[in-house]
Amino acid sequence: MCGITGFVSKCDLPKDNLSKIINNMSLTLLHRGPDDSGFWVDEENQIGLGHTRLSILDLSSAGHQPMISSSNRYVITYNGEIYNHTNLRKEIGESRKARKLNLSWEGHSDTETLLMCIEEWGFEQTISKLVGMFSICLFDKFSRTLYLARDRMGEKPLYYGYVDSSFVFSSELKSLKEFPNFNNDISRNALKKYFQLMYIPCPYSIYENIFKLEPGHFISISIDDVLSPETLKKKIKPYWDLKDYVIENNKTSKDCSSDEKYLIELEDHLEEAIKSQSIADVSLGAFLSGGIDSSLITSLMQKNSPDPVKTFTVGFEEAAFDESSFAKDIATHLGTDHSELFVSSKEAREVIPNLPHIYDEPFADSSQIPTYLVCAAASSKVKVALSGDAGDELFGGYNRYFWGPKLWNKVSWAPFQLRNFLGYSIDSIPSYGWNALEKSLYTLSGRNINKIGNKVSKLSKGMRVSRNINDLYISLISEWNDPDDIVIDDFNSSSEFFSVLDTDGPYKNSSLNMMYKDSLTYLPDDILCKVDRAAMANSLETRVPFLDHRVVEFAMKMPLNMKIRDGKGKWALRQILYKYVPQSMLDRPKTGFSIPVGEWLRGPLKDWAEDLMDEEKLIKQGFLNHTTVRQAWVLHLSGKNDYTSRIWSVLMFQSWLDLNS
Repeated sequence: MCGITGFVSKCDLPKDNLSKIINNMSLTLLHRGPDDSGFWVDEENQIGLGHTRLSILDLSSAGHQPMISSSNRYVITYNGEIYNHTNLRKEIGESRKARKLNLSWEGHSDTETLLMCIEEWGFEQTISKLVGMFSICLFDKFSRTLYLARDRMGEKPLYYGYVDSSFVFSSELKSLKEFPNFNNDISRNALKKYFQLMYIPCPYSIYENIFKLEPGHFISISIDDVLSPETLKKKIKPYWDLKDYVIENNKTSKDCSSDEKYLIELEDHLEEAIKSQSIADVSLGAFLSGGIDSSLITSLMQKNSPDPVKTFTVGFEEAAFDESSFAKDIATHLGTDHSELFVSSKEAREVIPNLPHIYDEPFADSSQIPTYLVCAAASSKVKVALSGDAGDELFGGYNRYFWGPKLWNKVSWAPFQLRNFLGYSIDSIPSYGWNALEKSLYTLSGRNINKIGNKVSKLSKGMRVSRNINDLYISLISEWNDPDDIVIDDFNSSSEFFSVLDTDGPYKNSSLNMMYKDSLTYLPDDILCKVDRAAMANSLETRVPFLDHRVVEFAMKMPLNMKIRDGKGKWALRQILYKYVPQSMLDRPKTGFSIPVGEWLRGPLKDWAEDLMDEEKLIKQGFLNHTTVRQAWVLHLSGKNDYTSRIWSVLMFQSWLDLNS
């Protein structure tokens, strides 16, 4: 895995300063690639491309980047892994042989493969052939064209945009801030999206005029036009569109396949993905939480490995939040080489001051803390780790997919005013009442029944605000009821972008539409962002077999009852997993990757939080409504309401703002 960065400047930078600028930008990304670094500049056109390398395939200097093609036409800086690159090499070889052309390779890196593919087929046709995760920048010297591309599901990040009169791009925002005269304003629209969703969705970034390239999209633009925002916008195109695939499949599919046929084909796709993603010239392992997704990935890895797979989990001293014993039992059953990292609350809290630097933007998924810790544990023994991410979104793992539509079916008959009244009535029950019930259930079962009060609150809010099933979905995934209540916006913010969240979705079934939308929003912008930054901060490459696009496409055509059946999600994944792990070891409530942040905020983190949410500070900064923030904080401290997520979102923004002011 690597870090990429670069610029096309029209502000007459001193020619002898270009190398220094791109080198400084690259240095901020050394955590993404500590093994090697390099840069390339074109003084005449004021172009700089930078790269930092985490060597995974071809550890030699033959994999050094930026890399120039054998014809000297193309220059590339690229982050990712192309899992089918050996097959692409064979295809190129056969094509060249048929045309009686010579072909020679300098090494066996997938970067060299990419360049040769582009020489052979062009940029757009090449990226459509790739199986992998990537963010790519290519400069064509002959046509003076700059290309940017991001993988289909958004595993690898790619920011782009403008700093004064220059076009810039990078894997992370911290690199762009090293470009001369960076002074971009904070985007109020992005901030509103952040407080609604707890992350900043594509194509927004926290800064005005800086954007995220959407998954499955590419840019092809002349460097002479690259500084025209309107021209650039027209040059952003999809090379793979999940919606088009779903719509076409719905039109043509009349498949009445049996359960067995679906399960066999799904397992074949997963095995192929895991096999291709297990190729590396360095040590490799897997995250194992003990849940369905990671257990299935580990099972299929171990099935095809002659040696014990190295597996990693993190455990916590609070018994109600510790799932490590389940992971250990499964590791023992499968025969993996298992490592457990037990973390105290103090050690977990010590990660918090580093989060603004690691994530570069406000990011409020508190599972970022245990994710960072398990990545740190894995990086001490391996350089690559496979994960079970995306199983929930593709195969129906989240509770909202079951009880969201069920709730709507039960209450949609009632007039909106009645639903609104019922919602307020439920919400009037104080949080401590639900907390008492939760504690009683934990005492009886010995398991943490995860945040009953929060779930009831989301349900009641959904009943109050929803006029249709899509309103309910948006309510369920939103944290602050109305971001306009918290973000002060008397400024000329950038225009709103169209969002897939605002559409009905391509399926007739509401549960499938929720999965589809989560796959395009929550998955890349929260889950994959969380893992990428946490792993890269530890110089660890993560790979996600569920996101092989062939697995994604197959999952999208599977009927709902292969995903949700008998009141449980991920039915198909469970059936495959039961072949390798006893059902008795897996059937337990889903708890998620959580830590007791709410309790910490009332205890050891209280002074830190109080300082960040000081009323005078909020007023002086001018971004947040101090009355709204302080009211939520007081209610949380009192125990009357559990506003953990809301408070955490404020704290992550405030701590980020302190670092970047």
